[in-house]
Amino acid sequence: MNVRTAELLMGFGMLLASLGLMWTVYSDDLTIGWVQGVGPGAGMWPFWLSLGMAGSSVWTLVRWFKGVTPESRNEDPYIDPDTIFMVGVTVAAIFCLLLFSSIIGLYFSMMLFLLFYVKVLGRHGWPVTIGVMIGVPVAVYMLFEVALNKYLPRGLPFFENLMLHVDDFRYSLMY
Repeated sequence: MNVRTAELLMGFGMLLASLGLMWTVYSDDLTIGWVQGVGPGAGMWPFWLSLGMAGSSVWTLVRWFKGVTPESRNEDPYIDPDTIFMVGVTVAAIFCLLLFSSIIGLYFSMMLFLLFYVKVLGRHGWPVTIGVMIGVPVAVYMLFEVALNKYLPRGLPFFENLMLHVDDFRYSLMY
């Protein structure tokens, strides 16, 4: 697929999506206008934003048919093979992250994911890799488990017990 075809397909796709959302709002009998004494109806923002998106899509298609934008005249490939490879590797790595989350827990699988992504794909040095590999899971732990009090998947009992030691250490510092 070339850039010209991709712009045409995206214009049509966004137009269909916005018309579909507008139809859903209308067919569900959501109030599109202002409700006296209450404020905007439940369908006001989705409908009018979809109408704006439909208008933008129509404008994109008109400009495509006229050929006034560089993209509408570009016959180059839309995605080069290197990009397709990187997207495929990234999708596979995220799949492994999700798969390992139920086995070794989110924090340890996040560390493996970051090790692979930063060191192998990013080709960064060990100081950066280790800093990111430890810093991001610690930040996620502090946000979700400390600040929001929401526990993320911890995996099988062995890994859950490791995280319980982390929790014990945190409680000993805080209380």
